[in-house]
Amino acid sequence: MGWAFGQIVSGAFTGEGVAGGILGALIQGFKRAAFSNEAGIGSAAIAHSAVRTKEPVTEGYVALLEPFIDTVVICTMTAVVIVVSGTLDSGLTGVELTSAAFETAFPWFPVVLAVVLFAFSTMISWSYYGLKATTYLFGENKTVENIYKLFFCICVIIGASMSLGPVIDFSDSMIFAMAIPNVIGLYMLLPVVRRELAQYQAKLASGEIKRFR
Repeated sequence: MGWAFGQIVSGAFTGEGVAGGILGALIQGFKRAAFSNEAGIGSAAIAHSAVRTKEPVTEGYVALLEPFIDTVVICTMTAVVIVVSGTLDSGLTGVELTSAAFETAFPWFPVVLAVVLFAFSTMISWSYYGLKATTYLFGENKTVENIYKLFFCICVIIGASMSLGPVIDFSDSMIFAMAIPNVIGLYMLLPVVRRELAQYQAKLASGEIKRFR
């Protein structure tokens, strides 16, 4: 483990690593991070808004924890497995690289099944986001919902029949288009967030809200 982390850190601070890190973080890193944890694009707020709670700030804390677990913990674990397994220089990329890394220790590990389940769960969550956005724009009625569901299913079929590159490029473009108004909205709503957070912390300090330990 120590050697694996050493390889990751030493590789990050080489000349090639620094240059690649800057470009990768700005281009590829941002794109993949949006798929990984949805930070900054406003979609996760749709799911969190469905939670019934008297204190919305608490759900904000939960949302803050998600990027750490999803990106820092899980992605770091995956990187360590790839380095330790020795498949880093195999020439493989993406799911094939991860699958080969796990197969060195667990040949029975169903990485493909995990990827399928991840893709299926992603389809469910994003279809829900789209449904809530559609009903917000056009009203909540069965006709609107059925039209959207039919449209979503058609898009799934079209996307599955296309090559991966154009699908990823289109997804990245749409996510970027979502991020721009969301970031602007975040700055505009910053005073509201500060006020809600201050009120929540005051309730905690006064004992109005009990701490669970």
